[in-house]
Amino acid sequence: MKKDIETRAEIVLLVNTFYDKVLKDKQLEYIFKNVARVNWETHLPVMYDFWENIILFTGSYQGNPMNFHKHLHFIKPLTESHFHQWNYLFTSTVNELFEGPNADTAKQRTVSISRIIMQNILAYQRDNKVK
Repeated sequence: MKKDIETRAEIVLLVNTFYDKVLKDKQLEYIFKNVARVNWETHLPVMYDFWENIILFTGSYQGNPMNFHKHLHFIKPLTESHFHQWNYLFTSTVNELFEGPNADTAKQRTVSISRIIMQNILAYQRDNKVK
């Protein structure tokens, strides 16, 4: 039986394992490396805080991922396929490493959050005629 997600160290393991997969994924790697040009030393601690707050309700994240994703979409349009692949990699990483109520919360929230971001990006595109 796998362990549930209960500590920041487990969040770090989840996030690091997930992004290792993203950077090997043909569909998503380009966005992170060439479009967003992610500074991993800065990005990863923010993601640890984000997911720790989402899964363990720590209040450790202060930020607005929506604005960054709108900006990113303006540079290189994000598609439903990108979001589906992101969800697939994240949920499969959770399944690979953990099981339990917090793991289930992580999977449910990733789908909800990505759906909201995707819907807002598409609405922003429609309202501002971004191509």
